[in-house]
Amino acid sequence: MSTPDATLERTYREHYGRIVATVIRVLGGDFAAAEEVVQEAFADALTQWPRQGIPHEPQAWVIRAARNKAVDRVRRGVRLGTRVDELEAVARIEQELAPPPDGTEWQAIPDDTLRLLFTCCHPSLAPEAQVALALRTLCGLTTEEIAHAFLVPPATMAQRLVRAQRKIRDAGIPYSVPEADALGERTHGVLHTVYLVFSEGYAATDGPELLRVELCAEALRLGRLARSLLPRDAEVASLLALMLLHHSRRRARVAADGGLVLLDRQDRSLWDCEEIREGLAQLDAALALGARGPYTLQAAIAALHAQAQRPEDTDWAQIAALYAKLCELSPGPVVELNRAAAVAMAHGPEHGLALVDDLDTSGRLTDYHLLPAARAELLRRLGRDDEAVASYRRALSLVRTEPERRFLEERLRELLGT
Repeated sequence: MSTPDATLERTYREHYGRIVATVIRVLGGDFAAAEEVVQEAFADALTQWPRQGIPHEPQAWVIRAARNKAVDRVRRGVRLGTRVDELEAVARIEQELAPPPDGTEWQAIPDDTLRLLFTCCHPSLAPEAQVALALRTLCGLTTEEIAHAFLVPPATMAQRLVRAQRKIRDAGIPYSVPEADALGERTHGVLHTVYLVFSEGYAATDGPELLRVELCAEALRLGRLARSLLPRDAEVASLLALMLLHHSRRRARVAADGGLVLLDRQDRSLWDCEEIREGLAQLDAALALGARGPYTLQAAIAALHAQAQRPEDTDWAQIAALYAKLCELSPGPVVELNRAAAVAMAHGPEHGLALVDDLDTSGRLTDYHLLPAARAELLRRLGRDDEAVASYRRALSLVRTEPERRFLEERLRELLGT
């Protein structure tokens, strides 16, 4: 039986974004007030559930508590927004979040997640602010966690979030999914945000765990929502395919002790065949729609991995060629590093190492632990053990997750024979 603390933690992980999205709507688009009352509602749950028992619908309980707090604030004369009369605000809050006469309360509440996502990705906001705001409101990440992901100080990120919320309020950005003729200009930002949410879940940048399954699940849910909203958009289908194909490997990617398992050492019988089938079908649909974008190329790479029955069956030459196209279409140092790894597998470690060294010399991934980690692996394969040891030590000085730290330490011990 689940404990109150465990239920509360799961409710926060799985439903925070949808709860905040709903409360923002009934508060007329006031992000700051919504976040505040939702946080207060979770704090109440922390003290009340151990005494009163776990409610039948925990997530609905939190929304109801947030609604009551919002109403209390209005009645105490606390200003919740600039566009609505206080009495109207109270009436709307009580009406829109009134429990249904029968059935489950949670199911009766509209899902406003996509509305929140499109608002966060309004073109009036800077791209980095769009993603940061979405990570904060949709996924419940703390300011410190988002700051780590963006490699900026927490104070800088806090200011960025405040400015984004203020911009939405002052510019009167509507809290809505745009009409069909305006969807195009928002789609790129929405897909980029969903992609980053999934990436943070699939390869956490910080903390004790390699995977953050709740973020992966939320990104997949958002991807499916976007797919239903934009069925003719090829890149939406490609992104969904990419996420499904990566997600299919999640169980094989983490060892029983929580450690990292590299792709060539994974037990492929643990891969999720149903997600692979769905991912390949989404990729086929994207190609039929004429997809040629960056998500399509990444999905095609993931598909080649998914279709290899054994590590030695992997078509590394084609993967390296796809990464070369991706470098042209969506250039970036991380893409170049991935290409270097594929080139090493296809044509030999010395060719991959040359690309990694060029990237290292450029100084574009100075604080990225996977660059020295990749360099160490290639040097090890070339028998240049002393240089490999130095690169592993450099990677260890930069890594932020415990599973990757343990993996690098094990590799280093193997080289040192200790």
